Amino acid sequence: MSSARLHLSHRRIYLLLGGVFALALVAAVTAAVALSGGATGAAHARGRPARGTTYVAEAPDPLAADSYPEPAGAPAHANAAAPRAAAREAFISPGAPSNQQVLAELREEQQLEKSEAKSDPGASVNPVSGKATPSPGLPVQIQEVIAGGNAITDFPYVYGGGHRSFIDDAYDCSGSVSYALAAGGLIDAPETSGQLKSWGAPGPGRYLTVFATVGHTFMWVDGLWFDTAGRAGPYSTRWLTARPSLVGYVERHYPGL
Repeated sequence: MSSARLHLSHRRIYLLLGGVFALALVAAVTAAVALSGGATGAAHARGRPARGTTYVAEAPDPLAADSYPEPAGAPAHANAAAPRAAAREAFISPGAPSNQQVLAELREEQQLEKSEAKSDPGASVNPVSGKATPSPGLPVQIQEVIAGGNAITDFPYVYGGGHRSFIDDAYDCSGSVSYALAAGGLIDAPETSGQLKSWGAPGPGRYLTVFATVGHTFMWVDGLWFDTAGRAGPYSTRWLTARPSLVGYVERHYPGL
């Protein structure tokens, strides 16, 4: 074999070995990326952003410390039901009465409400469960909002919680308000505090008013305050009776409510 042919044969061998090496390198990089993606997926498996990250352009909450962030190493809370499902569960139970029975009871309740209108104590917070009991005669949508708030009233606070999905195991201030509003069919997707500044219509509502600023939000519902700030502990109620400061907040309401 001539030296020229031998040189060409060696060159082909080098090219072949180089191609095999390149394919092996690509396979290794692909595997590393897959493993990295799997780790990220595991970190997000609980339904909200991994600690220290967020999927929304939410400004830092100035009242986060008052909201009792989830303690380090705390056991995971079970996921909440979908907001509308939580509202339905509050109104439907096994052995539910017929429509005629409901109408008859409704007429009796309306008569009782008229006779006791002057002594109506309004909504209240159960000191044991932390859930709100609405006053009688409220529109169904407001009752559903309260039911939604009750469904997550003792969930821990985590910044960014409730934004990737309504179904989560922890909620921040805007995630909490969004969940309760969604239970009443008043919002379609989780919104940040800044986005809630333009939710609904301007001004206070008759039964419900959302108060929002860039970093924090809460709402007034039937005389009670639904707010992550001011709670008594990491798993305490979001329903409060003491009015928070309203300075600097935009007031919004749902038309007709």
